[in-house]
Amino acid sequence: MEILQKICLVITIFGAINWGLIGIFDFNLVETIFGPNGIARIIYILVGIAGLINIGLLFRHVHD
Repeated sequence: MEILQKICLVITIFGAINWGLIGIFDFNLVETIFGPNGIARIIYILVGIAGLINIGLLFRHVHD
């Protein structure tokens, strides 16, 4: 599970950087790389799923 969370964390960071670029420069890196098509939508879905999986990081090591 730890490997899955690390992969999801990288995907979430990529999504956060993309949102930062959209907010600051009005530049969408995902659509620039993959185009405004179904692949970009799949990337957005993966980022959302990765974010949900990373919610578990908030509750990790609570009892250590």
